[in-house]
Amino acid sequence: MVMIIKYGYSSPYDGKWSKTMVGYGPEDNHFVAELTYNYGIGEYRLGNDFLGITLVSSQAVSNAKKMGWPLKEVTTGVFEAEAPGGYKFYLEDKEKIKQDPVLKVTLGVSNLQKSLNYWSGLLGMKIYEKDEEKQRALLGYADNQCKLELKAVGGAVDHGTAFGRIAFSCAKGELPNIEALMKKENQKILTPLVSLDTPGKATVQVIILADPDGHEICFVGDEAFRDLSKVDPNGDKLLDDAMAADNSDKWFAEHKMKKISA
Repeated sequence: MVMIIKYGYSSPYDGKWSKTMVGYGPEDNHFVAELTYNYGIGEYRLGNDFLGITLVSSQAVSNAKKMGWPLKEVTTGVFEAEAPGGYKFYLEDKEKIKQDPVLKVTLGVSNLQKSLNYWSGLLGMKIYEKDEEKQRALLGYADNQCKLELKAVGGAVDHGTAFGRIAFSCAKGELPNIEALMKKENQKILTPLVSLDTPGKATVQVIILADPDGHEICFVGDEAFRDLSKVDPNGDKLLDDAMAADNSDKWFAEHKMKKISA
C-alpha cells in the first residue's frame, strides 16, 4: 500500500539549514509536513504551486481565536488561516476525527486533465471527486488517508523560490517498477533510484520524479522509511530548544547585515 507521508519544502540553497517534521500522529498512518529553515534567508517569494492544507480541528479554530490570529470564514464553518510565511491553511470547525485530521493537500496545476493522466493514469491514484466547472479533482491511494487535491490555476504554475516536494512511501520492491514505467512513458526523473545512507540508522531507497507542472514527487522505500520516521518523544522540546538557540536575527543586526530575500 502506498500512502502520503509528507509535503515538504526543498530549496536550491547551499547554506546551513534544519528541518522538522510535524503532524498529528506517527508517519506510519498520518500526513506530516516537513518544515525547512534556511539560515540567512529572510524571505521567500511564494508561487501558485502550493495552494494550502485542509484539516478538521475545532481546537485549531479555537486556538487561533484565543491568540488573535486572523481568520477568514471562506464558507460555513471553514476558516482560512495564513502561516507566517504566507502559506494557507483551511480549518474546518468540527471535532477532530479519529483518523488523520489532515484531509487534503492542494496543488496548483496548469491543465487538470493532463495532471489526472499523470497522477491517476501513471501513478495509480484513485479519483474520488472531479469537478469540471471548478476545475478541481480529489485523488488518493486509500479511503482513510490524506488526499491530494489538484486545482487548475488558469495558467502556468509558478514554483516561486521555496518550491515543495510531496512524498509517498511504498514497498521498496515497487520502486524499480515505478522507475521503469517513467522511462517507458518518457516522463521526467529528477533523481534515479538511489540508496541513501543515514549514519546509525537505515539505508533508504528513493526515486524523485516531476509531474507535467514540475511538482516534485518522491517515492520512498517503506521498510527503511519506518525506521527513520519513528516518533521522538522529545521532539517538542528539541524544537523549542532549537528555536531558542537561533540567534540569527541578532547576529545579522550586530554585523549590520540584512537577511537576503530568496
